[in-house]
Amino acid sequence: MIRANKISLAFGTETIYDDADFTLGDKDKTGIVGVNGAGKTTLFKVMLGQKELDGGSLAFGSARVGYLPQEIEFDDRQKTVWEYLCEGRPVRRLEARLNRIYDELSVADEREQTALLAEMSNIQSELDGYDAYNAENVLLELIFDMQIDDVLLDMRLGDLSGGQKSKVAFARVLYSNAQILLLDEPTNHLDASTKGFVTKFLKEYNGSVLIISHDVAFLDSIVGKILFVNKTTHRTTVYDGNYTTFKRRYAQEQLLKELRIAQQEQEIKKLSDFVLKAKQASRTNHNLKRMGQDREVKLAKAIAALEKRDKLYKHVKMRLEPKRESAKIPLEVKNLSFNYADRPKLYDKLSFNLVGNERFLIVGENGVGKSTLLKLIMGVLHPTGGEVVFNPKTDTAYYAQELELLDENKTVLENVESASYTDLQLRNVLGNFLFNGDAVFKRVGLLSPGEKARIALCKLLITKANLLILDEPTNHLDPDTQAVIGENFRDYTGTILVVSHNPEFVEQIGITRMLILPEGKIVDYSKELLSYYYILNTDFV
Repeated sequence: MIRANKISLAFGTETIYDDADFTLGDKDKTGIVGVNGAGKTTLFKVMLGQKELDGGSLAFGSARVGYLPQEIEFDDRQKTVWEYLCEGRPVRRLEARLNRIYDELSVADEREQTALLAEMSNIQSELDGYDAYNAENVLLELIFDMQIDDVLLDMRLGDLSGGQKSKVAFARVLYSNAQILLLDEPTNHLDASTKGFVTKFLKEYNGSVLIISHDVAFLDSIVGKILFVNKTTHRTTVYDGNYTTFKRRYAQEQLLKELRIAQQEQEIKKLSDFVLKAKQASRTNHNLKRMGQDREVKLAKAIAALEKRDKLYKHVKMRLEPKRESAKIPLEVKNLSFNYADRPKLYDKLSFNLVGNERFLIVGENGVGKSTLLKLIMGVLHPTGGEVVFNPKTDTAYYAQELELLDENKTVLENVESASYTDLQLRNVLGNFLFNGDAVFKRVGLLSPGEKARIALCKLLITKANLLILDEPTNHLDPDTQAVIGENFRDYTGTILVVSHNPEFVEQIGITRMLILPEGKIVDYSKELLSYYYILNTDFV
């Protein structure tokens, strides 16, 4: 059981939680929802011991906790995927310590033996908790179900693509046999088949699962409860049902709350008018003066009891316009070949071109080189053969999947600096991306992935490019912002080259052609073919 009792936390003058309470059961599957900055990821950091509460308690006993962060980073990039996965359960380390204890017992005195036997008992309990005798079989089955092949198992962590990182990190968390899983945007970068397996796995998981996700369909298919973190009141509320049910109930609650507040405000106005009338009355009108004093006491109580309306938060505003018309052939890829050191070729004489104003989608499973192809086109990587040719009239803007083009040591404002804009103009543009006031002076490294994604979108807008190269542009973004950028990309008059695992977004922007990797085949867009690559594996649900 996870129980929060009057938890309080503030960062400087910004309150996150204020006497918040909630209780979740041992096997509850719970979605954590709230607007950006409400404290969803912070709740995970408190549970992981990375943040300390100012007051109250958040308890879950001695339960083992598994955590999948939104941004995947590896401490040892030289370690292989297989080594990393095996460490998901510390079976080898515990068994090694157990063997050392056997050796130490033979030479220990009576007092030392007592301590060693107690440690041995604890280690054996841990091994039982990790199902040590069956652990390797569990891992091999998980590797098979998540389609992690032998080539990927032998790869170094530092060589993985964004999609491969997510898949491997997720596999390790699932293998860890934790009693509580904390998952922060777990479907980012996952292909459809892996997402289908994960959905089934989590639905059947014999423990608590807490999920922060902007993927409404994913939440709806798994969770039976919603923990709402209210940024206005800094309190938390648990709702039974999935996200769609929560939205309907919350809307109904807000309607009733608005009716109550309207009645309270009407009563306050009546009392205020009477008090003012009494104060303006003649000094000799003692009855009215006494009644005025009585109403003034009631007025103070009514004002103190007045409910707060939940704040309506602004949405991103965006309008993409190229500074000049797109060329007829803005980009040509000619006989492109590439491979990473000591790896097989990703492409061998791959050729294609883009037609002005079209929407061109790259599809394929994780690890086939979709993001790598965009990096080759942008000059981040260099081909082993062939060339990439831009038309002289082509202006490019690139959105990187892992947001690595942002300088985390600089401020928001410094990251979007442009000779074409004054600071005042940039601050106005940043306001449309929800960075107002002093928020533009925050260091980017301190921001959430969703905030970083909005900065990257702002950089796209101010370039006024006529060719947008986009690598998973909807990752980290809430559904409202996804809809806004989808509309913008649909109406944009330039050319778009995109990699995306988001079928709704792909449909929305109006794809014209598709490049299928690793085959290198180019076909006209068809919804049926898109469904083939993005099918949600309904047999898993």
